[in-house]
Amino acid sequence: MFINMEVVGVRVEMPSNQPIILLKEIDGSRFLPIWVGTNEASAIAFAQQGVEPPRPLSHDLMREIVEALDATLTAVHITELREGVFYASLILRDGGSSTKTISARPSDAIALALRTHSNILASAELLEEAGIEIPVEGGLQNQEVERFRAFLDEINPEDFAG
Repeated sequence: MFINMEVVGVRVEMPSNQPIILLKEIDGSRFLPIWVGTNEASAIAFAQQGVEPPRPLSHDLMREIVEALDATLTAVHITELREGVFYASLILRDGGSSTKTISARPSDAIALALRTHSNILASAELLEEAGIEIPVEGGLQNQEVERFRAFLDEINPEDFAG
């Protein structure tokens, strides 16, 4: 079973200066922090902000290739966490309605999903294992996200390893 997620944003975890993508369960209160590389973090932030670079970035090129092949990225599945590494899959539908699954890094998958307006889903098992529950009460979500960011300042990527 997969659960709909949304990208809350990208931030830099201190003091390691490591970028983190924050995903949030759309119909729930769990967050999923995924440590990523600087280039991927920039690509995700650009997509969220609607920044159009003068030349296509790798993820823009991937979107163009998918479209040129008459395919559609229907969803990105963030599937598991193994030895501190997150795994994801691209779910593509070709022009003939056949579905293909391609293994991908979550950061690349999310950057492509944002560019193609595709669904981002996390497996229920992954959210149970690595999700962080922050209750949202009375519309105070922004304060809760700030509490989450403060929490992130106190943890390291190793804290999420099995």
